[in-house]
Amino acid sequence: MHTVQLDHHADFDAWRAQARDMCAARVHPTQLRFVPPDREDTLLDFGVLGLREDRRTVVASKDFMDRAARVACHSHPERYDRLYRLLWRLQDQPSLMRNTVDDDVRWMVEADKAVRRDRHKMHAFVRFRKVGESAPLESGGRERFMAWFEPDHFIVDLATPFFTRRFPNMDWAIVTPYRTAVWDGEALRFEAGGTRDDVPETDVVEDQWKTYYSSIFNPSRLKVAAMRAEMPKKYWNNLPEAALIPSLIAGAKTRERQMMDSLNHDPNPIAEKAIYQPEQVDTDLAPPDVAALWEQVEHCRRCDLWEGATQGVAGVGPDDARLMIVGEQPGDKEDLAGEPFVGPAGKILTQALEEAGLSRGDAYVTNAVKHFKYEVRGQRRIHKNPSVSEIKACNVWLEREIELVKPDIVLCLGGSAARAVNGKAIKVGENRGRVLERADGLKFFITSHPSYILRVQRYEDQPKAYPDMVADLRKVADLLAA
Repeated sequence: MHTVQLDHHADFDAWRAQARDMCAARVHPTQLRFVPPDREDTLLDFGVLGLREDRRTVVASKDFMDRAARVACHSHPERYDRLYRLLWRLQDQPSLMRNTVDDDVRWMVEADKAVRRDRHKMHAFVRFRKVGESAPLESGGRERFMAWFEPDHFIVDLATPFFTRRFPNMDWAIVTPYRTAVWDGEALRFEAGGTRDDVPETDVVEDQWKTYYSSIFNPSRLKVAAMRAEMPKKYWNNLPEAALIPSLIAGAKTRERQMMDSLNHDPNPIAEKAIYQPEQVDTDLAPPDVAALWEQVEHCRRCDLWEGATQGVAGVGPDDARLMIVGEQPGDKEDLAGEPFVGPAGKILTQALEEAGLSRGDAYVTNAVKHFKYEVRGQRRIHKNPSVSEIKACNVWLEREIELVKPDIVLCLGGSAARAVNGKAIKVGENRGRVLERADGLKFFITSHPSYILRVQRYEDQPKAYPDMVADLRKVADLLAA
């Protein structure tokens, strides 16, 4: 029996290196054990097998390795052994992961879901308490915070990079029973775990937070069963607002009647979209219509952009539109509103379409990427270009929209949209203003993104950027009229 001792609970990098080596040397899963710190396996023989010299090339898909990295964070004591067994089987069964009734595959899928859910809970329910300042703020010091959290799985390494992006300008530590994450503004490091006593029970801003939470509590949206399902009581001891929940629930009916009596305006269309939706939505099924596709997009987890976004943003417009307009991704305003092109770029697009003789209301308008990608600067969320992998991950939604709408022509706004429609990079400057065609016969047309009109920096380009875009749109109008 060959054994591999792992240094910590979620030591995926060490497992990957050893698993590749063992699999290449044809060490059968029955002859190999991985021993993480949480596994008490006193019966193992810690001997070493002689490895075969006729090594083979080990192959595994990126999807498998990405899932394996998350499943390595699961609390199952034999998770690394089961991952190795899957890796071993994949060498002879390349399509194994598509066999959804296979016991090993089903286990991996369920473990992956559990880890993702636990990571989401950590992002939602960590509450920081202020413990001081590294130096007086007026002399350049930084505020220091701590939080206590008890995850179900070993997700600290997986989940805490989210907090470096969300709270980059303060020093913080998140303490869990098995591992502590520490951020100093420059680097994220990991230390030994701690106890609840290591973190203050309250701080000076907690009363302000409770006041804010009480003021935003909406009794008309209250679903107690759904709330307890999403926020189990095990987290309540760490949440300062949890002490308010019983009294807020008790007074919900009275406050709801008061709200209804005070209504004197039309419903907010944005608020109407924020209805409760069931968590279980099968995003692999082909949607029968655009409305079903919107629900699938809202629950998409094909890349990590959903974690920082308010919601998924699918397309809007007639589901039999002859013209489909594809942008890059939602911006800040689109992320909040849940519709594409409602911000400054949307106003430019609407104006240019009208000048070209086209009606935006007759077009189906969408984006290549459905979640907002950004970086935080102060209190603002600043747009970041989506990566190629993010465009590819989201391409399934764009292709489903094309299948449902069946447009005569697709108008691509900018390079990211053109890449998504074309399937590979294509230069805007060299191809704008002319009709292009995919292998499947879909006709598409490229022009500048409206955001380019807003941010053109070279002065000599400013006078002609918008007229050039309108001229391109007139060619589209002529194609549709022909």
